[in-house]
Amino acid sequence: MATYHTEIQWGGPDAAWHADQDLEITITNRGQVVPETGRPGTGTTVTWSGPQGNGTVTFFDEGASFSGTAQFPNEGPVGYRGKSVK
Repeated sequence: MATYHTEIQWGGPDAAWHADQDLEITITNRGQVVPETGRPGTGTTVTWSGPQGNGTVTFFDEGASFSGTAQFPNEGPVGYRGKSVK
């Protein structure tokens, strides 16, 4: 499992970033994607979709950070980035 402090950005690429909820990523049957006790490797991309929203993020710096986009119910897409808690 990997945990990240996240931020979202709306209003274009020069707009301010705003604190968002932490993101925890766990993929239990594919340890090579997200190790049980570590972070995803550089270049790993994770995509999710469900009733609570969707997103696509790519990891950098051996999983220390990610960037991508997210979209939450009844909202437009936003920039989405995070830094590892660990």
